[in-house]
Amino acid sequence: MASIKTRLPFGEFVVMMAMMSSLIALSIDAMLPALTQIGQDLGVEQSNDTQLIVSMVFLGIAIGQIVYGPLSDSTGRKLPIYIGFILFILGCLLSSFATNLSFMLAGRLLQGIGAAGPRTVSIVLIRDIYSGNSMARVMSFVMMIFILVPVFAPAIGQGILFISHWRAIFVLFLALAISSGLWFTLRQPETLPAEQRKPFSIRRILNAILEVCRNRVSLGYTIASGLIAGAFVGYLGSSQQILQIQYALGTKFPLYFGALAFAIGIALFINGRMVMRYGMRILSSGATVVFSGSSIVYFLVAAFQAGHPPLWTLMVFGMVAFFCVGMLFGNFNAMAMEPLGHIAGVGAAVVGSLTLFIAVPMGILISQNYNQTILPLVGGFAILGVLSLIAIHWAKQGQKTF
Repeated sequence: MASIKTRLPFGEFVVMMAMMSSLIALSIDAMLPALTQIGQDLGVEQSNDTQLIVSMVFLGIAIGQIVYGPLSDSTGRKLPIYIGFILFILGCLLSSFATNLSFMLAGRLLQGIGAAGPRTVSIVLIRDIYSGNSMARVMSFVMMIFILVPVFAPAIGQGILFISHWRAIFVLFLALAISSGLWFTLRQPETLPAEQRKPFSIRRILNAILEVCRNRVSLGYTIASGLIAGAFVGYLGSSQQILQIQYALGTKFPLYFGALAFAIGIALFINGRMVMRYGMRILSSGATVVFSGSSIVYFLVAAFQAGHPPLWTLMVFGMVAFFCVGMLFGNFNAMAMEPLGHIAGVGAAVVGSLTLFIAVPMGILISQNYNQTILPLVGGFAILGVLSLIAIHWAKQGQKTF
């Protein structure tokens, strides 16, 4: 553990880590109200193509996440975070000056690769300084702030659109990245001494990938996590078209989006209280059954109403579905990591990246099939939920011998 001299005051450290972690959520959710305007300004012919502005960030995170963790073990914690901030800033500049969709998507991909640095390494840095209950306390406060960002980020983006152009949203991202980067540079000491660093090894990463793929428990829960995350990525990609356009919410879109995001936050809080009593396997299995079952039932309801059921029913379904998603995110990840304690650092990076590499194409498939009804989204939820149940069952067969 790092020396007590490396510790900042508790409150300052928590806020700094939360700001660094929140770059991802803010850079995704604050853009949602602007997607239609961006598509018009960049001459996007197919409205569904604007959804890729969201998906490319996730793809960038998947690429970056697998590198930053091992890199931080060899160079120390600060250098990978610096690299991440620089790439994020370059991505913001490229997107803000984009004149066509290709340059916009390239910038968004770079933003995702960059934002993965502060997000991934900040967790390792917290582990360097704190342990046990103290680490749990820090992570709880950081997660609380991290959860609040998706609730308010679309409203922030909408507020900017009221007074300025959508390109000004990228100015906000730049300001946040530069300010938090300078704060981190000036105030946070290095937490990994040179004598404890390990040489960077591509072979080590490849071996970890092979170990995850060969372990039925890790692979099964990683697949299940990727499928559920794919449903979430699909929702993020099509939420603006569904809520703001199909249901004509206009500037009220951030309120409804925030309500659904809040359901995930409530689930994370409740899961933290219940997991020690009931266990993550029971909770995750139950949540997956509810997610799948409610999606199948609601798909039939929506189909009978030509894919446009009343808004209040969509919100009720969304609350139930995203509450289940909130229960599943952490539990699936923890169960995938159980057999990987001997390679915890690189194992976490591999599981996180593989999860997103599964999720991104699934999410793109759902959102690209949007047809002015909610049927592709809800149908995607149902299919991915059922596939997740199959993956869980397959993983459980491996647990009998684990």
